[in-house]
Amino acid sequence: MTLPYERRWAVNNTRQFLVDLMDPKKTPRVPSAVRKEAYRNLKHYPGDYYMEKAAEQAPDIFGDWKNE
Repeated sequence: MTLPYERRWAVNNTRQFLVDLMDPKKTPRVPSAVRKEAYRNLKHYPGDYYMEKAAEQAPDIFGDWKNE
């Protein structure tokens, strides 16, 4: 069973993974097609603002950040 804070961590960690995939210094030898796909996915990925809104509107999904 996934807990709300684990779900939030996974979304935030995945965002950082995609950002790192686009950086050749952090992830050398990654094909340009993979970097482009990371960019396309990240373009519409929820950032901090939307994750905070999601936590407010669906605390049972992403947890109560104020108490963690």
